[in-house]
This record gives sequence, C-alpha cells and structure tokens, in this order.
Amino acid sequence: MSRKGDDTRNRILTSTWQLLETPGGSAVRMSDIAKTAGISRQALYLHFPNRADLLVATTRHIDEINDIDARLAASRAATGGVERLEAYITAWCGYIAQIQGVARALMSMQDHDAEARIAWAGRETAMREGCAAAITALQRDATLTPDLSPAEATDILWTLLSVRNWDRLVRECGWAQAAYIRQMQRLARAALVAG
Repeated sequence: MSRKGDDTRNRILTSTWQLLETPGGSAVRMSDIAKTAGISRQALYLHFPNRADLLVATTRHIDEINDIDARLAASRAATGGVERLEAYITAWCGYIAQIQGVARALMSMQDHDAEARIAWAGRETAMREGCAAAITALQRDATLTPDLSPAEATDILWTLLSVRNWDRLVRECGWAQAAYIRQMQRLARAALVAG
C-alpha cells in the first residue's frame, strides 16, 4: 500500500476509535466514520470491505498505538508462575483503562451487531489466551491450587479480569486504578495459587 494509502487507513482507524469512544458510539455507521475521516464511503470500502474488518482492524490499531507487546513484556519474560500471573494482571488491568471506551461500545453492540460480535470475540480470545498462559505457568511451577483444573482456573481468571468488572469497580464504584490492580492480584492469588 502507498504512503498515502497508509495515511488514509490510519485516519480511518483513528476516526473509528474516536467515534466508538463517544457517547452513542455503539451506533456508529460506516458513513459516520467516512465523514469523520474526511473521505467518501466508497474510499472507506476500498480500505475495509465490511464493517467487521474495520472493527477488528480498529482493535488491532489500538493495540499497536498502545504498544500492547511492550505492556505484556514483563509477563512474557517472567520465570515463575506467580510472577507471570501478577505481571499479566498488571498489564491487562492497566490496559483496560486505555480501551474501555471501545470495549463498552463493542460489548453493547454485540447482541444485535454481528460485526461488533466478531471484533469483541477476537479481543476476548486474546485476553483469555493471556490468562491461560499465566495458569500454565502456575501449573508448570506446581503452584496452581489443586482444587481447580487448568481450564477452570483460566475461566476464573478470565472472568475476574473482565472489562465489565473493571467498569463496575473503577467507573461505578470509584476505585482508584492502582487499588483495582492490587485487589485483582490479591483475589487471583487467593483463588488460584496453592497454599
């Protein structure tokens, strides 16, 4: 793709991100995105043939802008299971604050919008894989509680770290971000770590 094409693509992705984070972002249409990006709808469809592709690409764009790989580096480099668990919780819970606007929009859209459901499912799958990697590290170290199978432990961690829980505790209940991360680490250790 040409430099001009890359610039247009980035403008489209940034516009989509901005619109999803606005009040009523869950109702964003392709025509709204094209207008915000300063291009025609036809030009938008040249870059993204359908809304599902655009929404998935937007979540990946957000990851790239926020350097998700750097955020996860400590978790991926951890040598112990508990260390990996805590580093993953720190990375993911900190990241929720960066993506919560888009996450809320996609979650509210997914019941009636197949494209949003696809985009959100991709996000959830990636997050679940991070949870599974932390649980695998606990199991490898023989520090995973014997009360849970690895699948059950992954389910628990995935649910504990959901965007909905962050939204409820931080936005609705007014928890400070640092306190939220600390409590998620404490709860995860209590539920998942042996002894």
